[in-house]
Amino acid sequence: MKPGTLLADAARTLAQAGVESPRVDAELLLAHVVGCTRAGLLTLADVGDDDAARFAALLGQRADRVPLQHLTGRAAFRRLELAVGPGVFVPRPETELLVEWALVRLAGLDGPIVVDLGSGSGAIALSVAHEHPGARVTAVERDPGALEWTRHNALVRVGAGDTPVGVVAGDMTDPALLSELDGRVDVVVSNPPYVPDGARVPREVADHDPPLALWGGSDGLDVVRGMLAVAARLLRPGGWLGIEHADQQGTALPAVVRAHGGFTQVEDHLDLAGRPRFTTARRGGEDRVGGEAP
Repeated sequence: MKPGTLLADAARTLAQAGVESPRVDAELLLAHVVGCTRAGLLTLADVGDDDAARFAALLGQRADRVPLQHLTGRAAFRRLELAVGPGVFVPRPETELLVEWALVRLAGLDGPIVVDLGSGSGAIALSVAHEHPGARVTAVERDPGALEWTRHNALVRVGAGDTPVGVVAGDMTDPALLSELDGRVDVVVSNPPYVPDGARVPREVADHDPPLALWGGSDGLDVVRGMLAVAARLLRPGGWLGIEHADQQGTALPAVVRAHGGFTQVEDHLDLAGRPRFTTARRGGEDRVGGEAP
C-alpha cells in the first residue's frame, strides 16, 4: 500500500476521534511500525501487508485515545529518549523549560547535589545528569508502578555512559525523606501532582496517566504544600527550588511558596506559549557560587 494514501486515511480517522495532532501522530505511528524516522517516510515507497495491519491496530488504539507514547513505548525529552508505558506519567515538552532553568542554576558548580521529587519516568533527573556531568542526582518516586520506569530508564542511561542517578522509593511530603541530605542540596526540582480534584482533563490523561501523578486536592496544591517543608529542609542556604504547575496556578502557587516563609526571590515563569508554567524560589541564606537565574 502507498504510504501517502495510508497516512491520509489515518489522519482523517484520528481527526474524527478528536486527536489534537492527527497527521503527526499518524506519521509517528507508521514510522514506528516500519522502523524508520518520521523523515524517512518521505522516501518510503510501499508499506507491506503485515506492517499495514500492525499500523491499523495501533491506529485504532490511538483513535481510542491511548497515548501515542504508550503505543511506541518511547517519549522524547530534551536530548533523551525515555521508555514509557502504562503506569507512568508521560513527560511533556513544557517540563523541558524547568530543566533548562535548573541547569542554569547549576552552571559553574562542581558536583552539585540535585533532587527530583516525583520523578516518574526520570525525565528531569536523567536530563540534569546527562547535561551536567558529575551532578549527584537523586530521583524520588512514590508510585510503585512508576518507580519501575524510573529505575529502568536510570539503568539505560548508565549503560549509555551518563552519571548514575540514585532512585529512591519515597513520598515527596515525608518529613524524614532523604534526611541524610539535609541542608546540602543545591537544587530541588519537581513536577508534582497539581490537577485540582474533579477537573476535566483529556482522555489520554484521565484514562492512562497514573492518578498519583495527577490529582492534587481541591485546588491542586495540596501535595505542593506538603512538599515545601521537605524542600526547605533539604536545600542548603542559597539553594534553589523549581516547581511546575498548571497554567491557571501562576498566581496561586507562588503565593503558597511565599506563605511557607522559608523562601525568597519567589518568581513565576512562562512557557513558550506565554502561559504560566513553573515557580522558582531561593532558600534563605548565603549563596554558593553558580549560574545566574534567567
